[in-house]
Formats: sequence, C-alpha cells, structure tokens
Amino acid sequence: MRGVIAAGHPDTVEAGAMILEAGGNAFDATVAAVFAACVAEPVLASLGGGGFLVGQEGEGEPLALDCFVQTPRQRRPLEELDFHPITADFGTTTQDFHIGLGSMATPGLVAGLFALHGRYGRLPMTEVLAPAVQLAREGVELNPLQEYIFSIVAPIYVATPGARDLFTSDGAAMLRSGDRYRNPDLSDLLDNLGREGPDLFYRGDVAHQIHEASREQGGHLHRDDMAAYRPVWRDPIARMYRGVDLLINPPPSSGGLLLAFALHLLEAQDPATALPGSLSHVERLSRVMELTERLRADWSGPLDETLLAPESLQAYASQLTGLPPAHRGTTHVSVLDASGNAAAMSLSNGEGSGWVVPHTGVMMNNMLGEQDLNPGGFHRWPTDSRMTSMMAPTVARWPDGRLLALGSGGSNRLRNAILQVLVHCIDHDLPLASAVSAPRVHYEAGLLNLEGGLAPSVCQALMEGGRSCQVWQDLNLFFGGAHCVERHEGGFRGAGDPRRGGVCRVI
Repeated sequence: MRGVIAAGHPDTVEAGAMILEAGGNAFDATVAAVFAACVAEPVLASLGGGGFLVGQEGEGEPLALDCFVQTPRQRRPLEELDFHPITADFGTTTQDFHIGLGSMATPGLVAGLFALHGRYGRLPMTEVLAPAVQLAREGVELNPLQEYIFSIVAPIYVATPGARDLFTSDGAAMLRSGDRYRNPDLSDLLDNLGREGPDLFYRGDVAHQIHEASREQGGHLHRDDMAAYRPVWRDPIARMYRGVDLLINPPPSSGGLLLAFALHLLEAQDPATALPGSLSHVERLSRVMELTERLRADWSGPLDETLLAPESLQAYASQLTGLPPAHRGTTHVSVLDASGNAAAMSLSNGEGSGWVVPHTGVMMNNMLGEQDLNPGGFHRWPTDSRMTSMMAPTVARWPDGRLLALGSGGSNRLRNAILQVLVHCIDHDLPLASAVSAPRVHYEAGLLNLEGGLAPSVCQALMEGGRSCQVWQDLNLFFGGAHCVERHEGGFRGAGDPRRGGVCRVI
C-alpha cells in the first residue's frame, strides 16, 4: 500500500490518489488534492483563499505551514468600500456575512502550496497539477450536497456578473444537482501556474487585475500586498493527551490553541464515566465548549500560548465541575503515505466575496467580512498582519506507531468537530468511521446545538436541566466535516465525513 487520503469530494480524493499511485508522497498528494478541491468544492475552496497544514516528515520531524490570508497594508475610507451584508440560511439557523471587494484579504493558498511542494514534494509541479487542470476543463457533476451548499450561500454566488457566469445555469438560477460545473479559465490558470510558478499569481496579471478592480470598485488590496505575501513555516503546538502526542496548528491561528485548551480540561475527567452519546458525555462536552468560549471572551488581545500556561489552565479547569448542566466555507484534506509522511491541510475562502478575478475563474475570499475573524469589529483590523482562524489541522501519534491525521471545515464549529473525533478515538477507542459519524454537539452564545442521532431522552434531559437547545433532525454540515486518515495495526484506513460528502481511498 502506498497510502491513504480522505477529503470532501470524490474528485478531490481521486486527484491525490492519482499522485500517490504515480510515486508521489503525501505532500505531493495533498497539493494535488487541494488544487482539485478548488474545482470540485468551489464554495469551500478557492485559490483566492488561504489555509494551514500540520504534518510530519518521515517518522518524526513535525511541521506546520501558515498560508492563511494577510490583511492589506492600507485601509480605504469606509465610504469608498464595496462591503455589504448577506444572510446565509442553514434551514434551522441563519448567519450573516459581509461580502464585496472591501471584504477581500491577501490570498495565501497558492504561495503555500508551492512552498509545500518546493520543500517536500517529489514529482514535478506540472504533474501534480495535471488532475486539477483536467478536472476544471472537463467539469464536475454537482451532487445533492453541493446543491444544498449553493442554496445556503446563493446571494454570494449571484452577486456579480462574473459569479453568475460561473455558478448559474442561465444567469439567474443556481447550478443544481446533476448540472456540470466547468471552469475553463481556472484550468488555463492552473496549467500556466504549473509552468510559470506562483509569480504569475502574485506579481503578474492576476495581481494586476486584483489591484485595478480594488482601486476602481472599492477594495483595499494593492499590487504591493500581493507581491509581499509570504507563507510562514512554524512549529506545531505539541501536547500530550492521555499518552498520545498531538501536533496542533499554532498561533496566530487560534483554533489550535482553543482545541489544546479544551483537551486539557477533558483530560482531568474519567472517560469511563461519560460514554459516547450519553447524557454525561454531552453535558461534559458542552461544559468544556462553554468554558472555551468564556476564555475567548475573557482574553484581552490575540490568543497566544500563554493561555496554555498551568495557572491559566487551572483557573478554568476548576470551573468545569461547577458549571450547571449544560459556516464558514472550509474544507480539509488528510493524507498519509508508506514513508511515514503525514499531512493534514485545512483551507478556506470564507464564503467568498462574490467577486471573481476576470479570466481566471477564481473567486476571492471575504475574510475581512467574517465576524468570527474580526472580533473587535469590522474595519478595525491591524494592517499587514496574518489573520487568525479557527482552522485546526491536527496529527495524533500513539506510542505504538499508530498515526492519525485529521481536520475539519465548519467555521467556528470545526474545532469542536475535531475535539469530538479525538475524544472518540483516544478516550473510547471507537473505530475511525464511527468516531467521525457519531452525532455531535456544539455550544455557542448560550445555545447548545444537538445533532440528529442523539437519544431523545438525552435532548429532553438537557432542556429540562435548563439548557437552551436547538435540536437538529439529522446529521448536518453545520457541525463540520472531519476528514481523517490513520495508520494502525500495519495498515491504512480513513473516513470522510458524511456531513460534507467526505470520501476516503486507500492506495
């Protein structure tokens, strides 16, 4: 066996699998799969966004790559900005986002993928990009899940003529299940990137068009923002949880820190007293989520590793037993190979700004319009700074050689999705597929969301105990999409999250 890959769409997985079969390593396969995701998962992935990778080279050396978006170097006056709200409708709940050229931050994904390939890749970039080039030209047949995702964010994907040309069938109606989504402009761009490298994107015609449109139509971005962008190699957060070595996405991303914080709170509790799906299990998870949210509110300034200091951890851990009972477009790729390389990469375009770079097929991000990423309020971001994120790709390493790579999409729900998969795998030794498909909970702003599949008696007991609850009827992409792969007992296996069309393939 060469390896295993899990991701959010069959064509994303197929691109990575083709590269593994051709002799590429886990990093080659990750690059191929992420580029393909920008075609196969167009709402969740775009060259106009950014991402994070956590992994290991061979059997030991940990690594983390930050290629998330950067704030512009200068702010435009508010009265000049193209920046306006839309409402995304999940059916059971709604969420407001802001779009327009004034919501765009400097994209980092292209630079990051080239940096990853340049340092760790084995095959030529033209070969690694070939599956995505072909996919964009031939097109992807949309499935029911993609139709549902489009329906949630439809106001964004009909916001401009460029978006309507790509994502509607007749200039008005959104593409539906069974329709074929083609992006020949993106195919050409990917083909040219393979031959010319990332300067085409950051210093060439793409950067020029972003600069001109921003200047004329109300954006912040300047050609200097594009030319100055650099991905950053970092050291992952390394934490032990019940004897398992965890590599977690480091600051300035906050998702990894909050995941590490939540795991510390749980480690002091006996897992045998809270079996998966039980009332005590759901209460315990919801308390930890509530304390994590309280930490975010209490902390002044950007989150950093001082929140993992013993005195800080103890201050919140002491509150755990005293508590009363209790969508951002993101996707993920996980890959392991036979050489021990591991890659967990999460990427996001926000919901998309609604603006497509002409003749490229690339919708730009709306990270400056994401309330989660701008807790101090819109238009108050520090200039020329890496933005924070909830994305938290993670690698878990057991003493016996078991290896797990995972991550999730799902806005500020994603870290709780990862938390629950880790708890199921480490605390309760559930099979990976069961750990991923088990019903989830998510606490935020005083409301406990309970996914379909939990026992009605558990939901009823929580509400009778004073919890404000939203009960969902089925599994739903609101609760994230955790795509996971593992090496265990001499073989590879994985699980794509059914909430987001996840697929796994062993090669």
